[in-house]
Amino acid sequence: MMKSTLLTVSEENLPQVTYSVILKQEKEGVYQATVWGLADCQATGATKEAALKSINEILTARLDNTEVIVQKIPLLKLENPWMEWAGMYKDNPLFNDMIAEIESYRNELDAEMDEYYRKMDEEDKKE
Repeated sequence: MMKSTLLTVSEENLPQVTYSVILKQEKEGVYQATVWGLADCQATGATKEAALKSINEILTARLDNTEVIVQKIPLLKLENPWMEWAGMYKDNPLFNDMIAEIESYRNELDAEMDEYYRKMDEEDKKE
């Protein structure tokens, strides 16, 4: 049972903690359960159910008289780091020429690939 000094509610209304368990069969009749992210929180059992029951008891004992607190930490810098350089070439007289060159080169590459695929298709038809 998890207890909290901040909560004064009945046990059935206590908040629940969800956790993931890695369950592995070590050998015949031995199962090992480990709480994901807590490597030191392990238990074994003869069956899956026994291992899970043991890990639940261990975790419950570990959380007894503790509080689980979620904290939010504000980000120091909310701005995208790339925004510093966004638009830095907008007034450069050569910018449009550079964009045209990039487009021309892409068109050349596309034409080469189209020709390559056309030849491959012709070879496939011959076979």
